[in-house]
Amino acid sequence: MSHMARTDQATQLRRPDLDAGAGTAPRLLAVGSILGALAASSCCILPLVLFSLGISGAWIGSLTALAPYQPVFMALALACLWMGLWRVYRAPAGTCADGTACARPISAQSVKGALWLAAVMIAVAVAFDFVAPRVLAY
Repeated sequence: MSHMARTDQATQLRRPDLDAGAGTAPRLLAVGSILGALAASSCCILPLVLFSLGISGAWIGSLTALAPYQPVFMALALACLWMGLWRVYRAPAGTCADGTACARPISAQSVKGALWLAAVMIAVAVAFDFVAPRVLAY
């Protein structure tokens, strides 16, 4: 390897802004997945959870107005989840310089945890329409 190539590689490794994008996209996709799952469950599950936690108010009833948009929210949540899981598990890993966010294993673990939490939330939101009539009928 020539001296010029080593210098260019060392310069790239010292610039955290070049590697920051490698860890930012999965985080944004994880947040998008969780927000999409919350939006998809806003008409049905979210009011039930809020009432169970003792949070009430007339504004909770207005969440049912979001029911027609549930398929759109679900599609956005699934798209973010799929892209996030693909970026975390399948995308080729870029180089990370020491001290950047993508170099910390706890950061990658928290992104994976958030994506799997979003997957569970999306699964519950999808299953709620099928399970709720059977469970709440008793």
